[in-house]
Amino acid sequence: MLFKIRADPRVTRSGRILRRYSLDELPQLINVLLGEMSLVGPRPPLPSEVEQYPQDMRRRLVVKPGMTGLWQVSGRSDLSWEDSIRLDLRYVENWSLTVDLVILMRTAMAVMRGSGAY
Repeated sequence: MLFKIRADPRVTRSGRILRRYSLDELPQLINVLLGEMSLVGPRPPLPSEVEQYPQDMRRRLVVKPGMTGLWQVSGRSDLSWEDSIRLDLRYVENWSLTVDLVILMRTAMAVMRGSGAY
């Protein structure tokens, strides 16, 4: 698990529904509209995380962070940290408009199923 605690006692019933269907991500659309994020790309890391990145991992910072990405549609919270970084780097190294469109379609399907979300 990466960021969300399974059965987090701080999350209300309505909060669980928002998380399950990724509705808690909608405010990030403001960042997309402001040009600070893109729809697809690696998730934005915390500055404290970036400080600990080995040099080769910093390649994931070459593109704008996104609301969704390859690791989100490849297992979401069920993946290990290492797997998520590996998938982010694969995305950065193989970016194309086609890849973005496939990720957006897979994201829509994952959100409708509520799979991998806590």
